[in-house]
Amino acid sequence: MTDASAGSLDCLCAGIVVADHVCEPVSELPAPGVLVETPALHLSIGGCAANCAVNMTRLGLATAVAGTIGNDIFGRFVREVFAEAGVDCSILEVRDDLQTSATQVINVTGQDRRFIHAPAANAHFTTESITDDVLKRTRVLYLGGYCLSEQPAAERVADLFARAGRLGVITMLDVVVPAPGDYSSRLEDVLPVTDYFVPNDDEARLLCGLDEPIEQARNFLDAGARQVVITCGDRGSVMLGPAGGWKAQAHPVQLVDGTGGGDAFASGFIFALLQDDSPEDCLRLGSAAGACCVQATGATTGMPDADSLRQLATTTALEIEAI
Repeated sequence: MTDASAGSLDCLCAGIVVADHVCEPVSELPAPGVLVETPALHLSIGGCAANCAVNMTRLGLATAVAGTIGNDIFGRFVREVFAEAGVDCSILEVRDDLQTSATQVINVTGQDRRFIHAPAANAHFTTESITDDVLKRTRVLYLGGYCLSEQPAAERVADLFARAGRLGVITMLDVVVPAPGDYSSRLEDVLPVTDYFVPNDDEARLLCGLDEPIEQARNFLDAGARQVVITCGDRGSVMLGPAGGWKAQAHPVQLVDGTGGGDAFASGFIFALLQDDSPEDCLRLGSAAGACCVQATGATTGMPDADSLRQLATTTALEIEAI
């Protein structure tokens, strides 16, 4: 593994780190007292920061993860996965007094996935471990799972992104919005120092109250984000920024498990961004990565290597139109 205190990083993935327990699709949710069988239950890595870090190492990028986990069996599993993938864990906080966050992911054939989530240690991640020395060696800073818990606080994230921007680091913000509410205080100081804001359309609707992805993106641009990408599942994605706007369709693939699809999209998008690809190609690589992800059970299982991802994006037509 690399060392974030000494080596260069293509991407530092900060935010939520989760141990996911995922069931392969069942025919229906069981009624009270009824047992329904599934072909398999998988223990896998989860959480936006963890998923993106693992995904990007598979794409050949040097990545590190910043977050908080417990010194428990799930925490040990998470660290084993990171070690096997080659993710730098030197600034991952491990605490004896906390449990590692976990999620039960329930997949029902033909339906969107359901989650039962324990925030646990994630609720205590403050971003304090991300120093300027780390940022100086980082090309992209991705923060995922913002708004799920009170920590990291908005003022800390705004300061972190502002420091990153002064050091020439590209900043990307993703969110997990647990319920309807007023999140304006979490975003008003953060979006103006965010280079790429990448919520999905359901999250965006909860944040701004608008239904149409293009209007959602315009709202977040008006709020200060420099570029906005709204992912819309099997309906594709929308991107607006200084260079223009684009609407991309999604690859028509069979959905097995949607867990981690947005994180895979962000991973492919960042991979293309680091190659100085065009905005359209960033959407192509992001969409291809998302399509690979949702065809396998687990948030990172389906991510291919860089050559395979580029081949898929090149050989599979993806309709993209200017807006």
